[in-house]
Amino acid sequence: MAAASVVSSSSSSADQASWAGLLSGRNGMRSLALASGTALHAVNIYVVTTIMPSIVADIGGLAYYAWNTTLFVIASIVGAALAAPLAAQRGGKAAYLLALGVFASGSLVCALAPSMAWLLAGRSLQGFGGGVLVSLAYVLIRQVFEPHYWPRAMGMISAMWGVASLSGPAIGGLFAQAGVWRASFWVLLPAVALLAFVVLGWLPAGRQGTRVGRVPAGRLALLALSALAISLASLGASRGLQALGVGIGLALAVWIVALDRRAANGLLPRDGYRPTRLRAIYVVMSLLVIGSTVEIFVPYFLQTIQGRSPLAAGYLTAVMAAGWSFGSTLSAGRSAAFARMAMRAGPLLMALSLAALSWLLRQPAAQVQGIGFALLCTALAGVGLGIGLSWPHLLTALLASAPPEQGDAASASISTVQLYAMSMGAALAGLVANAAGLSAPGGVAGAQQAALWLLGGFAVLTALSLPAARRAAEPD
Repeated sequence: MAAASVVSSSSSSADQASWAGLLSGRNGMRSLALASGTALHAVNIYVVTTIMPSIVADIGGLAYYAWNTTLFVIASIVGAALAAPLAAQRGGKAAYLLALGVFASGSLVCALAPSMAWLLAGRSLQGFGGGVLVSLAYVLIRQVFEPHYWPRAMGMISAMWGVASLSGPAIGGLFAQAGVWRASFWVLLPAVALLAFVVLGWLPAGRQGTRVGRVPAGRLALLALSALAISLASLGASRGLQALGVGIGLALAVWIVALDRRAANGLLPRDGYRPTRLRAIYVVMSLLVIGSTVEIFVPYFLQTIQGRSPLAAGYLTAVMAAGWSFGSTLSAGRSAAFARMAMRAGPLLMALSLAALSWLLRQPAAQVQGIGFALLCTALAGVGLGIGLSWPHLLTALLASAPPEQGDAASASISTVQLYAMSMGAALAGLVANAAGLSAPGGVAGAQQAALWLLGGFAVLTALSLPAARRAAEPD
């Protein structure tokens, strides 16, 4: 669902270039290469979310359920940060092929994984390669297309996340119902090979050996360690060990802030750390994204508690992503008054929807039919709609609130904040679910307790963003 956060550039009659020009001839093949890389990464996210219950039923590792997302997103953060330097040093084509190679290696490891440890290693490789691919798509747009095609190219790349939210659950659900979840990784390999052929033939080599700014490797490592500390806390046998892991994770986050405030090339603009509207916007963005990470457990709850098929569970989970996409489309481009309302109302709608799900997902399928099923779908859509309504305006307000000299840092910070919030959200979700009984006692009773505490707790966490949302809605 996080993928829907990328805001598409809308077309207007004033555009100098047509879709036909972008999607035909040489431009068409280059569009295919860049869009397919993003689609490969995005579809894989939804496929794996759908098949995870089948994976843990086969190879075990329920306690590490959320690690599948945490490690994947952490690796994506690192990959996305390294995409531009790789393209500058090796050229766009070589960087793209390298990323495809890493992604394919991760897919192969996942397909052969005999245990959860091997699966997590493969997912980390997939995340790194996919992070590079997604970031490279935006980096290379400026290199392979003329400027008047850039808005449409950005919109095309963004649209791949919508395609993924529709096709991913179907692909994953079909493989899971057939009892061949490994095949969902095997089919990625010929897709990667075909994409590599297109890249070799149609992407230009690009500039090589260009000097680039220093990558903040130390702070990126601390970002990864802070999320990992909370993930490790989810495995703690006692509340003391769990509290220690959370404390270490939060302490590392504070250290990151201290380092970044003094850095010349900060991950966030300096005003983002001061009591300004900009900081309020980052707070709302982070808490909304963290709240949305409950989706990684929704297929498990739907299958374990309500006995729904993998395909049905996958598509019900995708309703959350559809709500985000619909909310963003409905909200983008509206008046300033609507934007202020959406930034205040979005978090409230999301919190109320999560609270409703904390009850609805605990009920057996017999009690979630007719009106109950309609309420379930409404609550799932409400989670996505809440963040979708406010997200475009939060991003617009962020860019408008940043001082002109910090505009580039503000733009670059969007992906960093979003991905870090996703990794922290996944880690917290795993901690809460395991502490509530997901893996012990496990089964239906454990899943019901986990659903109550996870969704109810994240509803409260999302509600904590309401004061910051009011500040974010106020113009400077």
